[in-house]
Amino acid sequence: MSIYFVKKKGWRYDFTLKGKRYTDAWFKTKKEVKEAEAKRKEELANPVTAAVAPTIGITFFELVNRRLDYVKAYHSATYYKDYRYMARRWLEKWRDLSCDEISIDMAQFFILKRAKVSAYAANYDLRCLRALFNFGIKRGWILSDPTKSITFLPIEKKMKYIPSKEDILKVILAADPDTQDYLWTIIETLARVSEINRLTWNEINFEDRYVVLYTRKKKGGHLTPRKVPMTNRLYKVLSRRYSKRDKTKPWVFWHTYWSSKTGEKKSGPYYDRKKVMRGLCKKTGVKYFRFHAFRHFGASVLDHCKAGTGSIQRILGHENRSTTEIYLHSIGESEREAMEIFEHVWDGCENENSHTDSHTEKK
Repeated sequence: MSIYFVKKKGWRYDFTLKGKRYTDAWFKTKKEVKEAEAKRKEELANPVTAAVAPTIGITFFELVNRRLDYVKAYHSATYYKDYRYMARRWLEKWRDLSCDEISIDMAQFFILKRAKVSAYAANYDLRCLRALFNFGIKRGWILSDPTKSITFLPIEKKMKYIPSKEDILKVILAADPDTQDYLWTIIETLARVSEINRLTWNEINFEDRYVVLYTRKKKGGHLTPRKVPMTNRLYKVLSRRYSKRDKTKPWVFWHTYWSSKTGEKKSGPYYDRKKVMRGLCKKTGVKYFRFHAFRHFGASVLDHCKAGTGSIQRILGHENRSTTEIYLHSIGESEREAMEIFEHVWDGCENENSHTDSHTEKK
């Protein structure tokens, strides 16, 4: 049924056309919702007419749903999950409003309330809300962005914690054999966890010794490949796994789990493994760090060994050089040389201080 009534809210239409969902709410009468649904179907059937006369003043609920459909199609599953979580928080505030009813003051109040959690949380919500409203403006569905004049909150930037080589080895040695392979593969490729989770045997080239990694963290959300050379250690790990692989499974790393949707036992790649690092760090008594710290550690090692920033950027799969520079935590020789020059400013000062002290003692 595409039209239905929700108690204390109103009427809503919800239909699917060519695999895409269309919905809007909350209408006061059944007649209104029927007319709105018919109008929406007419716009979809006549896209030229719809383009000439775009729908203005859609509900916030509808805008969020359209944005979620877009994010699901163009971004990673992880980003979609995070975005959907945020969207629920927004809908708690503005579900029943039209987009035009959401004022700057309302948006500002919401962001300041989020700031009580943290400035990072507030800024992330602001960034995503701004993307939401701009999404609607570009398509002619709404006229303005209530977050446009809101500024980002100041944040306190801290040095990223990078585990030592010794701590990393402790964590790896404390893991079971399968998890050890998983950790070594992340470390030896400097990959994102999502890239290793989706890694298949078709993307492993043993002859030329390289791994193809795919990421969606690119402009436009395209799934973009890059080649990362295989180290000797990685070659041994993957060769051993390949010889013992289940030929019915395409993934390098996979697991069997119970599906919450179907209630059946299924096999597939990992989605995330957040509890792994927390458990291993606790077991070994080292300061907690997550998978992403391996990328920072590896980038710093490469930088210390004088690898070019361009090469590090390509290995990490960064679009911009400035992003790569965030990962370089080692102190370069140029900084050391600069401080050595600065040190000469105080040459001889120790002798002067000694002379002053001895003179004072005589008095």
